[in-house]
Amino acid sequence: MLLGTYTPRLDEKGRLILPAKFRGRLASGLVMTRGQERCLFLLPIDQFNRMYEQISQAPVTSRQARDYLRMFLSGASDEVPDKQGRIGIPAPLRDYAGLDRDVAVIGVGTRVEVWDASAWATYQQEQESDYAETAEEIFPGVGF
Repeated sequence: MLLGTYTPRLDEKGRLILPAKFRGRLASGLVMTRGQERCLFLLPIDQFNRMYEQISQAPVTSRQARDYLRMFLSGASDEVPDKQGRIGIPAPLRDYAGLDRDVAVIGVGTRVEVWDASAWATYQQEQESDYAETAEEIFPGVGF
């Protein structure tokens, strides 16, 4: 499971050094694509394949499904980390997520998200009250 928050920096070539805790899961390769809320998703290959299979089952007649598939796949880039655990982030994806130098890399269970560090801080502040309020709605009957 991919967990935690890390704050590496992109180098001058737009490369990200993956946190050591994520490298084992992502070492054989990953797919990087647009996420929601202007972050990037880094998906292990097997997880990407599962997501693609689910998305591709949607009817071609659904405009929402076509739009989602286009956005999800058109910016996707398959990457294999180098020996230092670095991956290059293509310029269009850096632009989409507003990535410059300081980033937040977070584990979200089955995927990693890459955020601009200040955007991540803002997102956390905005979501804090909702986090507590929605626990019962999302996880009914689960005591925390």
